[in-house]
Amino acid sequence: MDDKIFDRIHEVDLKSTMETSYIDYAMSVIAARALPDVRDGLKPVQRRVLYSMVELNNGPDKPHRKCARIVGDTMGKFHPHGDSSIYGALVNMAQEWNTRYPLVDGHGNFGSEDGDGAAAMRYTEARLSKISTEMIADINKDTVEFVPNFDETEKEPTVLPSRYPNLLVNGTSGIAVGMATNIPPHNLGESIDAIVKIIDNQVEENRATDLDEIMEIIKGPDFPTGANILGTKGISEAYRTGRGKIKVRATTEIETLDNGKSRIIVTELPYMVNKAKLVEKIAELHKEKRIEGISDLRDESDQDGTRVVIEVKRDANANVILNQLYKHTQMQDTFGVIMLALVNGEPKVLNLLEVLTCYLDHQKDVVTRRTRYELNKAEERAHIIKGLFIALDNIDEVIKIIRASRNTAEAKKALMERFTLSEAQSQAIVDMRLRQLTGLAREDLQAEYDDLMAKIAFYKGILEDENKLLGVIKDEILVIKEKYADERRTTIGIDLEDLSDEDLIPRRDTVVTITNLGYIKRMTTDNFKAQNRGGKGIKGMNTIDNDFIKNLFMTNTHHYIMFFTNTGRVYKLKCYEIPEASRTARGMAIINLLQLQPGEKVTTMVHFDDFDEDRNLIMATKKGTIKKTPLSAYMNIRKTGIQAITLRDDDELIEVKVSDCEQNVLMLTKKGQAIKFAEKDIRETGRSAMGVKGITLRNGDEVVAMQLETQGEYITFVSANGYGKRNRFTDFKLQNRGGKGVKCYNITDKTGEVVGVKAVNDGNEIMLITNQGIIIRIKVDDISVLGRVTSGVKLMNTGEKEDIIVASITKVKESVTLADEEARRLEELQEDNEIDEIESEGIDEETQE
Repeated sequence: MDDKIFDRIHEVDLKSTMETSYIDYAMSVIAARALPDVRDGLKPVQRRVLYSMVELNNGPDKPHRKCARIVGDTMGKFHPHGDSSIYGALVNMAQEWNTRYPLVDGHGNFGSEDGDGAAAMRYTEARLSKISTEMIADINKDTVEFVPNFDETEKEPTVLPSRYPNLLVNGTSGIAVGMATNIPPHNLGESIDAIVKIIDNQVEENRATDLDEIMEIIKGPDFPTGANILGTKGISEAYRTGRGKIKVRATTEIETLDNGKSRIIVTELPYMVNKAKLVEKIAELHKEKRIEGISDLRDESDQDGTRVVIEVKRDANANVILNQLYKHTQMQDTFGVIMLALVNGEPKVLNLLEVLTCYLDHQKDVVTRRTRYELNKAEERAHIIKGLFIALDNIDEVIKIIRASRNTAEAKKALMERFTLSEAQSQAIVDMRLRQLTGLAREDLQAEYDDLMAKIAFYKGILEDENKLLGVIKDEILVIKEKYADERRTTIGIDLEDLSDEDLIPRRDTVVTITNLGYIKRMTTDNFKAQNRGGKGIKGMNTIDNDFIKNLFMTNTHHYIMFFTNTGRVYKLKCYEIPEASRTARGMAIINLLQLQPGEKVTTMVHFDDFDEDRNLIMATKKGTIKKTPLSAYMNIRKTGIQAITLRDDDELIEVKVSDCEQNVLMLTKKGQAIKFAEKDIRETGRSAMGVKGITLRNGDEVVAMQLETQGEYITFVSANGYGKRNRFTDFKLQNRGGKGVKCYNITDKTGEVVGVKAVNDGNEIMLITNQGIIIRIKVDDISVLGRVTSGVKLMNTGEKEDIIVASITKVKESVTLADEEARRLEELQEDNEIDEIESEGIDEETQE
């Protein structure tokens, strides 16, 4: 007996045996478990679950079935592994926060964003979602290959038809042996548009599609949880190479409460972040005093969405706390992209264009196989109808042959010999019912035959012409877009550390507004059209109670904007960092952009293209102080701001200008006084100094504007009740700094006090803004040039209500219109042979004339 045991012992090389066994295991994990197929974007277990539900007739129009039944069928027929892995895949495809477009419609407890697990499979129910029917559409028309299952008792598909690019749309993640994949989800509409672009380039222009063309359509991942992607550098790297790191930040808003305290509201979290653990982490950081200033933390999330509230102490800076949360928690996370998928059974890292191309090749194969299947069916039916026509044309003889035959087989044989029919045709004739002998039945057969011949010609055309094949794919995929596409959930913002983003932002003129309560936005200049003097204007924005637009100016998206506050501090942003919004939108609270201190608010702004050592900042305060400091002194402004001027307790900044050191300065007050003096009379002081006296004010008066002579030939005055006028700058004599000035506006009860003064030239335009948010745009040429001590004419109809007054004004245009400037630029480009055609889009009809 011992000898028999020893006979079964074989000596082997352990090294080669381990290598062979491990390679077999690794390939099994790679090809049959962890990685998705590039064609349908599914792992084997996901594909088997969906196909099991198809076989169970568990579609979206049928009742939900117990998940235990689905898991049991999948495990018994196709997937001989543990039920937990099958149920886990089923649950994942049903969770809206994990899958961008869920493939399974779950009923019951399928877990939560807090990391709670789904209920046991015996309690939950499921069925296919509506969009998953597009994954298995036409699967019974020989569109994909079927192979025997593990015990060769069933057939299972090697891939699903997948009528939309599911790998890109829903993404996937998986860890194999020696490799891993992590593909983010994308927007369905954008993905389909990219496929259509590839098809159009092939059909219409007979050329391949460039990756840059696709990246213009697919802006970036679109996570089911929304949030914000910072910058495009990581997206570009991932799309070009198949690997990249994408920064994702939670969507937050800082709210200022009536009691002066602030709170941070988190409404969207980065993809795959556990909300409960995030709240726990924030509480832990506060307990360890790594983040100070949080007074309360609570999760107010419900069925309407995520809402985490972080209350901030009165003396704490909410912006500073928010930045600390981004740094120390998963409120800012990194999504590592590895676009690895199986291509012809082999793992391969793909770029964005390759993913779409592989999918399109799959669709070509699916539609070709389906067309062949339908062509064969149509030809078989047409063949049968031809036989029926022969029988109807010789019906008496057919009946005679059938009556003379002893059985069906003999009748079939006789018919085949007499009329040269196939077996299928003769079978159809003997199966023919008497009602088919009527004339109407023959007409129906003829109509069916004509329809079949048209279909056969159509199918053959598709098989013979690839462009027609691509046209069919395009038409069908656009139908899917129409039915299931939705808006993007994830926004793509700017990463300040990503310098390449700034180069991608177009340089264009833009209008920036800030309200009295601190809401800021930028708008395109085409939101406003010039109107005649005396009009009522258009609605500028939706303001909240007691709020109105306080400052409005035009600048360039790449210019610097410096924000000066009531405490004399200054902050700095690039214009493109301000979110763009519509004309009627309220905008974003400026506290979300600047790390303002408690009780601090922006009082004035200045914009310029670059810090120049030869230029000064001239500041004017409400109490008549004037200050001059080199612009270069403000080059290095921290995120928390720096001190720009020292103010008395009852004073505040009202105007800041960038000057070239050779200016004449004009200061004007709300009571109608003005003083003009040379800039060289202002003593240069340090960055945090207080400044010197610019004008001596009477009781109750205060400075409302400070203008430089080079800003315009005329001075435009606007009063609270909508009256205004123009004076020439030369109407004001040069005086010594610090005097009382001269009378510049005749104030009456009808006009109200002066609220705004701007230096303008002929051809400029100004905007008047009321405290109700109404804006009117007026050409300054329509404003009368009057004497120095006059009241002016009606510029804006503020209505009969006493509470509606003009709150501020701003100069809109320089010496040429935007359309004129655009036309001039295009002409220069054409002369330099840099463009071949001039597109008229964006140039108004007046310019074209």
